[in-house]
Amino acid sequence: MQLSLFDYKLPPELIAQVPARKRDESRLMVLDRARGVTCIKPFKSVVDYLAKGDALVINTTKVFKARLIGKRESGAEVEIFLIRPLDTSRQKGQRGKSVVHEKRNPPRGVGHPREKRQEHRAPALQGSRSRFYRALGRPMKRLKEGERIYFDSDYLTLVKKHDEGYCDVEFQSASMQKRVIGHYGHVPLPQYIKRDDSPTDIRRYQTVYAESDKVGAVAAPTAGFHFTKPILDALQKKGVKIIKLCLHVGPGTFKPVTAEKIEDHTVDPEFAELSQKSANALNKIRAAGGKVFAVGTTSVRTLESAPIKNGEVQPFSKEVDLYIRPGHKFRVVDHLITNFHLPKSSLLILVSAFAGRETILNAYEQAIAARMRFYSYGDAMVIL
Repeated sequence: MQLSLFDYKLPPELIAQVPARKRDESRLMVLDRARGVTCIKPFKSVVDYLAKGDALVINTTKVFKARLIGKRESGAEVEIFLIRPLDTSRQKGQRGKSVVHEKRNPPRGVGHPREKRQEHRAPALQGSRSRFYRALGRPMKRLKEGERIYFDSDYLTLVKKHDEGYCDVEFQSASMQKRVIGHYGHVPLPQYIKRDDSPTDIRRYQTVYAESDKVGAVAAPTAGFHFTKPILDALQKKGVKIIKLCLHVGPGTFKPVTAEKIEDHTVDPEFAELSQKSANALNKIRAAGGKVFAVGTTSVRTLESAPIKNGEVQPFSKEVDLYIRPGHKFRVVDHLITNFHLPKSSLLILVSAFAGRETILNAYEQAIAARMRFYSYGDAMVIL
């Protein structure tokens, strides 16, 4: 299929730059796939569309302050965007002799007291003791292997450069890693949000159910932003089972589709896991005739990546790179709660595979006409 079939025109003012005043004050478009009919309601009415015995599947990954702004020895500013920890034993073999460990002076203009650093602190990557990370660097062409990037008196070392702007970096210690991420990290807002991150983003660019032992995402599972604890409590009181999984969202979620034919695109791998407890709960729901509502495309990709044995979902923990496009046969997901996605994106292709391309694009036209808010901090859609 041609990529141009997944395009639409969005007025720039409909790209949400800030979150709704309250999470559940966002709007919800209800799309009936079978009839192609839509209506718009307050998000909190999502409770009405799940019944006793259904499952709501949520991604409990937690976003960390992955965007670091440091300085070279010359004083020039550098951005390092952390993606994921690397296996230390593997990385040692990559370091070679290019890494320079001699003592160097901090860059010019750096060295202010630690008390004057950024006030907002975010948790470092929980459970990760690796000092090595895969990252994106900018400007990568000017950076050299073995070079240090400074954050006051702390620093990281650029160990190895890869293609497409990727690199491997090393913190000198776990404590230094925590200090740098905690003091100098910025909330990794997507590029279409045209402002710097703020204290509000620390709380709002995160779901209320993100778990402290699941830190590792550099982009949020944004469909979950609209849920509040009262909404989750109302669903549970109704007899809906809340089922957890985890997919650490990587920067590939914003990777543009550039191939003219969507079949030629690839999706970057991301770590995902579905526990035995969650798999058992899913199988029980499905066996009893309950419906599976996935919150967000990340939950969909995790569920649809799960092994199926004798008709039952199996637990797993691995990197997944499932690219869902029209023609995909959904094995686990019955309904989807999602946000509105960018034109010509793999996420728009995914929801088109789920509901039908024309149905989705028609719904998007209605959302635009109704002045709904789009993308990460925008409004939501439930696809029935």
